[in-house]
Amino acid sequence: MESSTIAVSAADGTPLHTYRWLPDGPPRAIVQISHGMAEHAGRYERFARALTAQGYAVYANDHRGHGLTGSASDRGHFADHDGWDTVVHDLGTVTEFAQTEHPGVPVVLFGHSMGAILARSYAAIHGSRLAALILSANSGANPLAPVGVALSALQSRLRGRRHPSGLMDSLSFGKFNAAFKPNRTASDWLSRDEAEVDAYLADPHCGFVMSTTFYGDLAAGLRSVLRKSAYAAVPTDLPILLMSGEHDPVGNGGRGPREVEAGYREAGVTDLTSRIYPGARHELLNETNRDEVTADVLAWLDERLPTRD
Repeated sequence: MESSTIAVSAADGTPLHTYRWLPDGPPRAIVQISHGMAEHAGRYERFARALTAQGYAVYANDHRGHGLTGSASDRGHFADHDGWDTVVHDLGTVTEFAQTEHPGVPVVLFGHSMGAILARSYAAIHGSRLAALILSANSGANPLAPVGVALSALQSRLRGRRHPSGLMDSLSFGKFNAAFKPNRTASDWLSRDEAEVDAYLADPHCGFVMSTTFYGDLAAGLRSVLRKSAYAAVPTDLPILLMSGEHDPVGNGGRGPREVEAGYREAGVTDLTSRIYPGARHELLNETNRDEVTADVLAWLDERLPTRD
């Protein structure tokens, strides 16, 4: 296995800090990872190593405002305008870069949480480019999303587009830990594995507050992927794997994942698998049963992607 980091140039010239993990020998497929909010792509190395051991090449970029993409002043901020569409377009740029390195190799898109919403947006536009779609920690409709868009716009006008919004952060995540009292940390909702939670809290590239504009981007992005037209735009023959933890507050007790599953089924997707892991919380790849989750992903991929000589 070979690992490296590269700068992939986005359409506007922004260098996208990208991790690349390559197997020994020609890859059977490319797995592209779209990470979640207030984290970074480097956290997926353990998962990437498991994939490369089975012959997959893995590419994962830090989204704008995350990790090592952009400067410190960009942290938590997609863009002043059209941030959601810009980051979705970035995914396509990384896909194209990976395909230039591995011509003719199929691409699987894996998205976690916010990254899963971005992946759903991407699949609704460019689903024909994908061989499979894997979505982790899925969220359904949020009745407060329109309020979030309006409040984000108001805060942007009053405080500036790049202002870290503690108010929006509290409104979005303030209740996520409530089900896990007595709380050991403010991030117990992420995983039952205390060491993984502590690693997240100790990581300087995790847990930061996002910008006022970002929250409007996120709310608008979620609303867009929940439209019937977005589900219908995904190719019906695209294999889709949905994975969530039973106690993931982002999934609202399993209601969010079931809503996403119903959306794709009603749209006619013919190869749709949904798994909700008992007792698990938000970050399945960092959960106490992560080996089970990884094995399930590999088995699902093995059934759909041929080996390569």
